[in-house]
Amino acid sequence: VQLQASGGGLVQAGGSLRLSCAASGSIFSINRMGWYRQAPGKERELLASITRSGMTNYADSVKGRFTISRDNAKNTVYLQMNNLKPEDTAVYFCNMEVGMLDMDYWGAGTLVTVSS
Repeated sequence: VQLQASGGGLVQAGGSLRLSCAASGSIFSINRMGWYRQAPGKERELLASITRSGMTNYADSVKGRFTISRDNAKNTVYLQMNNLKPEDTAVYFCNMEVGMLDMDYWGAGTLVTVSS
């Protein structure tokens, strides 16, 4: 199973970006999907997660600004990011728990830079 993330880039504060992460390979089912980020000198943090049935959870730092969604038919998870702030600058990683054993897979990361 491979995860390919895309959609990162440079944006001004207050702007928006939409990240996508598609899984490919031998996939029977994908359970939980999530987005994390890691800023320089900081630990990786969970931003948002979504279950197969669509239940979502958000970190307080992004609640109300970021929206996670998924397309089960495409094995893809999205992160719509609005009202971006300079402190949102980080490498963003997608994560998926795949199959009956919830095997953990990570994307390579996509850089988001928010200028002030």
